[in-house]
Order: sequence, then C-alpha cells, then structure tokens
Amino acid sequence: MSKVVVLREYCKSCGLCVDICPKQVLAIGDTTNQKGYYAVVVKDESKCIGCAMCGAMCPDVALEVSRKKRS
Repeated sequence: MSKVVVLREYCKSCGLCVDICPKQVLAIGDTTNQKGYYAVVVKDESKCIGCAMCGAMCPDVALEVSRKKRS
C-alpha cells in the first residue's frame, strides 16, 4: 500500500500535484496553513499507486510518497 503525506506548511496551493495525479488522490483543501494558503489534502489514500508524480511536480517539496515493499 502506498501513502502520500502533505507537509501543509510548505504547500502553496499551486495545484500542480492535484493536476498530475493519475488517480485523483489529492485535492485543494478548505483550510489555510500558517502562510494563508489552502493546502492540498489527501482525499482518497486508498487510490494512491505510489507513482510519486505529485512529489516530482511539487516546486516546494511539500509531498512525501512512500511505498510498501512487496515481499
């Protein structure tokens, strides 16, 4: 199972990660961070495939993607 974590205080709500996600896991949230930006939220983690495209697109390094290794 893959997991994506949004580092809210780094997010500037540019939406690049939301647009690039092939499974529509992310969305722009409805609460602001300390800088006043509407930080991205994970809306459906169960759909995440761990491709890490969101993390690669983020100019502010506000996403961490992890994948559980198969045994």
